[in-house]
Amino acid sequence: MPGTFRETTAEMCRHLGYLGPEQSVGDLLSRGENSLLRQSYAPHDMRGGGTINADGFGVGWWGTDGFSRYRSAQPLWSDPVVRETLPNIRSRAVMAAARSATVGMPVQHTACAPFSDETWAFSHNGVVRGWPESLGALAAELPVSDLLQLEAPTDSAALWLLLRRALGEQDPEKAMSALVQDVVAAAPNSRVNLLLGNGSELWATTWHHSLSALVDDERAILMSEPYDDNPAWQSIPDRHFVSARPGHLIVIPLEMGAR
Repeated sequence: MPGTFRETTAEMCRHLGYLGPEQSVGDLLSRGENSLLRQSYAPHDMRGGGTINADGFGVGWWGTDGFSRYRSAQPLWSDPVVRETLPNIRSRAVMAAARSATVGMPVQHTACAPFSDETWAFSHNGVVRGWPESLGALAAELPVSDLLQLEAPTDSAALWLLLRRALGEQDPEKAMSALVQDVVAAAPNSRVNLLLGNGSELWATTWHHSLSALVDDERAILMSEPYDDNPAWQSIPDRHFVSARPGHLIVIPLEMGAR
């Protein structure tokens, strides 16, 4: 239930970013034999990061009124909103995540991605080792007013604050690459798969965990695991940066040490 702590060694999430023709938000969550819904209880490629993603979920979408989202501490498969409400919402740009909480971090809806402001939506798949102490020096660079906006006492929420501040001065590639570099320097062996969107483009990093892309002239999808067996899915190598929109996919190595 919200506000409780779950004793687990998990350090994973599954996330999804979609850009393309208008789709039912609910249908995107359940599309394919390996949908995000299925990945919440039967993921294929967790890489030692737990077995299920049952500690809540979130979904956000861009529309004529800007960005909206729904987050829940319930598992994705058990929340009736997924079946009864989200299928009636349509959007050309969606971000969603199913959460597996790291031990000691709270199970509550505010800990679930996507985190957002008026421009950006963000998800983190992984774990920051030694959190919160390991991020102390990085967090000390933030204004106190930013720290007071932390939505939940989790590594992912803290990463969002750090990235949001950087995006005020840098483009997504520079901001995300620098954040990954800073985190792995401060907390070695962290797992830092990031996903960022603004309604017209998606950006992502791979640092330990899986990510795949499906991009053609009409759509761009980034997902922790492909939702079907379409051979057009492209597996993204580890330690890479991704930029995607319909008709556009760039995958480049993360340049560590080149700040």
